[in-house]
Amino acid sequence: MVKRALILIEGHRSNGPLYVEAAQRLGLHPITLAADPTQYEYLAVGNAEAIKIDTGNLDALIRECYQLQSSFNIAGITGFAGRDESIYVIVSKLCWHFKLPGPNPASIEACFDKFAQRQLLTRSGVPTPAYRIAENANDVEKSAAEIGLPVVLKPVAGSGSTGVRLCRDARELAEHATYLLCAKDAGRSWQRLLIEEFAQGPHYSVDTMGNEVIGIGAVDFGRPPHFLAQRSIFPAPLPVRRYQEIADTASCCLRALGLGWGPANIEMRWTKRGPLAIEVNPRLPGCSTPRLIQLAYGVDLITEHIKLLIGEEWDSPISLSQTAAAQFLVPDRDGTFDWIAGDSRAAAETGVAEVELYVKPGMSIVRKGDDRDLIGHVIVASPSLVRTEAILQRAVNLIRWSITPFAVSREQKQSHGA
Repeated sequence: MVKRALILIEGHRSNGPLYVEAAQRLGLHPITLAADPTQYEYLAVGNAEAIKIDTGNLDALIRECYQLQSSFNIAGITGFAGRDESIYVIVSKLCWHFKLPGPNPASIEACFDKFAQRQLLTRSGVPTPAYRIAENANDVEKSAAEIGLPVVLKPVAGSGSTGVRLCRDARELAEHATYLLCAKDAGRSWQRLLIEEFAQGPHYSVDTMGNEVIGIGAVDFGRPPHFLAQRSIFPAPLPVRRYQEIADTASCCLRALGLGWGPANIEMRWTKRGPLAIEVNPRLPGCSTPRLIQLAYGVDLITEHIKLLIGEEWDSPISLSQTAAAQFLVPDRDGTFDWIAGDSRAAAETGVAEVELYVKPGMSIVRKGDDRDLIGHVIVASPSLVRTEAILQRAVNLIRWSITPFAVSREQKQSHGA
């Protein structure tokens, strides 16, 4: 009997292993197509098959999938973006090419371009922060003057808060604009920038499947100017009326963007004007969110997504029973990572569901102000918010680490007046 395969385009540090495990539980053979499979450690263990290929080349992926069809029945295709959200556009086109269940490529492309996305949202009456598009430093300065400082300046494409910064004055604005327009990040620079009003207020993450709101979480960021998530709580402690307003706005976002198939994640801020849509991602979020939702609501989003991918109905009734929270471990300096301790003790604490570390001794820590800075997380769950927060704080306090700052040369010291 020919095996049924689930094709995964690229991998993901947190969600990747979960998709592989869920696919295998459902009787599928997961095959990862990646530009560099060695960067995903979980592919080196178990029965995870991987093929090296240029994942930015749609034609090459189509040819590879046709070759795989000689040995497998391809039941579904999905993937992970990492730093490059355009992977989701390619995934959606692959699904349509092979007549497999998947989202509309036009809708995914509209979400990939944050400026196009914002235009569609505002045309449909969805409340968003004021925004402008810019292609050079003069446009950035003019747009910020029209909106009023402080503003958020970011690329029109990307994920994980890469390149996103709060600019509080003209100097910060000019510096960040220069960095985005000129500097290389992962081998690229950004030529189109989005300038938006800084929407002040609590941040909420809304996760949906199809047209249904599954859960709403509260997200706390670290200190400006970066937007690095440091703690998430599901469900968000919200009054019923405010919850419904946020859920209704999320549903309006899905309709405006032509979404309604599979998972999506909508980021919002609650402001004096009510909920403002910041960004819509037509995918599951990374980090800890799928695990938090499973603990809090009893819904395994990854398994249910795979069911949709292979043409089955998703059916996972929401059963709110716990409050789940995650705390991310964030280094306070650049340097060489020496050691970490206390993670085993933290994992043994009652109520702790997961402790995961992303780093190993000897690795270099160079903070970038986005989710690449994170070195681990702790996830806990309990029947009450107060108890969950207490368990989380106790567990995090048990974990310690050491980072030795990079050596500074004599020339560097002299240039800094040392």
